Amino acid sequence: MITAICNEILLRKNELNTEEIQHIYFGGGTPSVCTVAEIEQILAVIYTNFSVSEIPEITLEANPDDLTEEKVSAIAGTKVNRLSIGVQSFFERDLKLMNRAHNAKEALSCIVNAKKYFDNISIDLIYGIPGLSNTEWQQNLQQIVDLEIPHISCYALTVEDNTALKKFIEKGVVANVSDTQSSEQYHALVNTFEKQGYINYEFSNFGKTGYFSGNNTAYWQRKKYVGVGPSAHSFNGKERSWNVSNNGQYLKSIAKGERPFESEILSEADQFNEYIMTGLRTIWGISLKKIETDFGIQFVHYFEKLAQSHLDNELMCKVKNQYHLTKKGKFFGDGIASDLFFIPLNGNQ
Repeated sequence: MITAICNEILLRKNELNTEEIQHIYFGGGTPSVCTVAEIEQILAVIYTNFSVSEIPEITLEANPDDLTEEKVSAIAGTKVNRLSIGVQSFFERDLKLMNRAHNAKEALSCIVNAKKYFDNISIDLIYGIPGLSNTEWQQNLQQIVDLEIPHISCYALTVEDNTALKKFIEKGVVANVSDTQSSEQYHALVNTFEKQGYINYEFSNFGKTGYFSGNNTAYWQRKKYVGVGPSAHSFNGKERSWNVSNNGQYLKSIAKGERPFESEILSEADQFNEYIMTGLRTIWGISLKKIETDFGIQFVHYFEKLAQSHLDNELMCKVKNQYHLTKKGKFFGDGIASDLFFIPLNGNQ
């Protein structure tokens, strides 16, 4: 697989032309199971074939059970300069419920290990877990504050089909996810981290100044990116593409010198709707100037007309020519965004 990933990088070297790479992100699975030699192999191919900025952000997603001090020390010897650790919770009960491979002790010890070698660390937490009280959630948040982690990503628990949790809920063994509980814990999250000097720069992400995720910010600002490996997605501004998810098919195609992928050209309406959806999630909001420049004045009029009701209900606010969600509107952001989508009347885009 590592060889195939390196070969795909070579197949696609012309996609970036002479553009400089700002961020490299090892994610979309469990890259921390890779050996240091494998990580270095991939980085060597990138550095040999592309222009990379002088100080790029290079992130490795990691599971706590992989991050022994020996492994962290070895990773620190590579060009990787940021760790994103999937802790999810510091409570044993929650980890067992979500079928996580690590335990509560490893959740804490891996961060202690990581802090010895890395300054730029991000931790993932999940709220809205059945049985997770608001008091326990606050204890999770306080643990992050006490550990002085500079970046946090927090997500509401979603119950996927064909999972053990879904079956437990259907059988009544576990309580269902509560929207009320999720809302309360989200607001506690925002209040806690704002008091600690974190900036809620995107709905689910909080960072100290200088520690925003450059990689994820690029996604939200709809910048160009190239995704490599099975299931990886790519975007060039007007077209999205995604590699086949089947590992065997991926390996066979790459071995033949072919990239196995599908793609779609985004219509003007698609591009507008994506901008609305991603922009509202961030502190940068929606710019009327950008809408006019990218899509035309008619889209400005359309947006302002639909946004008025949300201004009246104090779910959105307007500062100069920028629209933002209010604190009251943040938890309803996805619904508000869909209200603002452009849907062509004749079905043509």
